[in-house]
Amino acid sequence: MGLHHGSFCVGCCWVLMGLLFLGGVMNLLWIAAIAIFVFTEKVIPMRHARAASRLTGTAMILAGVVLLVRWTVAAG
Repeated sequence: MGLHHGSFCVGCCWVLMGLLFLGGVMNLLWIAAIAIFVFTEKVIPMRHARAASRLTGTAMILAGVVLLVRWTVAAG
């Protein structure tokens, strides 16, 4: 039963776990930022959920592009 629950948890939360390991498992600011994001996502009324998801996705893509460009310029 524990193995089943653990595999389910990893299956649905692997991105969150990856972010925690990437940002530092003991970094309280990183954990607080993720907690605030998850809390906000949970309390948004359902009629705004799709717009919030798209806004968040767009912001994450832009942040990734900015980091990639900065990394490319620094390495170049």
